[in-house]
Amino acid sequence: MTAIVDLDAGTALELHDALGPDSVVLPSMEALRRHLDIQFAEDAVVLGPTVDLVSALALAESMRVSRPSLGVILVRRYVDTTVLADAMRVGVFEVVEERDVAALTAAVGRSHDLARALRETVVQAPEPEDGAGRGTLITVFSAKGGCGKTTLATNLAAALADGGRREVCLVDLDLAFGDVAIALQLFPAHTIADAVPLAASLDAQALLSLLTPHSPGFTTLVAPIEPGSADAIPASLVSTILALLKKQFDYVVVDTPPAFDDHVLAAFDQSDIVALLATLDIPALKNLKLTLETLDLLNYPRERWRIVLNRSDSKVGLALSEVEKTLKVPIAVQVPSSRDVPASVNRGVPIMLDDPRHPVSQAIKAFAERQIVAHAVAAGSHALPEMRADRRGLLRRKARTT
Repeated sequence: MTAIVDLDAGTALELHDALGPDSVVLPSMEALRRHLDIQFAEDAVVLGPTVDLVSALALAESMRVSRPSLGVILVRRYVDTTVLADAMRVGVFEVVEERDVAALTAAVGRSHDLARALRETVVQAPEPEDGAGRGTLITVFSAKGGCGKTTLATNLAAALADGGRREVCLVDLDLAFGDVAIALQLFPAHTIADAVPLAASLDAQALLSLLTPHSPGFTTLVAPIEPGSADAIPASLVSTILALLKKQFDYVVVDTPPAFDDHVLAAFDQSDIVALLATLDIPALKNLKLTLETLDLLNYPRERWRIVLNRSDSKVGLALSEVEKTLKVPIAVQVPSSRDVPASVNRGVPIMLDDPRHPVSQAIKAFAERQIVAHAVAAGSHALPEMRADRRGLLRRKARTT
């Protein structure tokens, strides 16, 4: 059922007609709160254009903590960037224009799908015992910007998802300047910043509601829209989020900023594999060598390291054998350079999905299968069939309707 509130009787009736007999009209926000106190199965709330914006946002913020499965959908006569930013900040599920009936019904459908899937997950999928079913976490890192971290992370996630054969979550941990949402042309309703108010009681159900699906098997937890939000996200919360995701997904890929900050160290702590990226130029290789030395000092096991050489066929006078000799670590994969890669980024489609036969796609696919999947199998990481089957349905439904 869907609860509707609008102070104008005519507008409320129009919203009711659009959503059908499974919706109910309530006369005020106070009546809505009383309704929610007794209707625990309510999945969606539609707040019409005459509802005061401050009151609507206050309801969304309180529901985000007390009932994260409830989707608060805001209907406005005009939707601008200010309203969208304010709504996203407090956890509004979606914002639609008053006359866009199709967008409203689709948003309500998505809210019902999400709530239903979360209930199924809670009922059918208890927490695994002592690490059973733990996924594999891969952190993509480079101390130098511009090496292609986000491109590698997005394509690696797509390769591991393999069209829906596996469940993969890509986390954008570049909290100040993350590009995952832009690179994938996503329009997220929630970001990692929305986990902050839930920190004390964050669980798998609440965390799943913050994710944004991309394609079958491939979902994301994107960085905050406002750079200043990064300061409010503690490293301890990042650790909690990654631990929960490892229990929910076959693979978790973490994109990082080019810095050894507390958030990155939290990701390293939980990483099964650290993909260290560099290009064939002296500054990048110098930073990679310093990175390896730093990881040694911090006692991160060497067997978890994987060196990824991006744009490896660049003719710059550096021999791969000399690079390996200098680093004293073998190169796990060489990803060739291609003008098709930035073109795919500009289209918002990972080249892995745009052209699976491309040499860049083939290199990343080989890295995913031989270095990551093989490692997971050897380590005994196995999926939880019931849990992941339920979530797969949720993510595919969301992907089709967004």
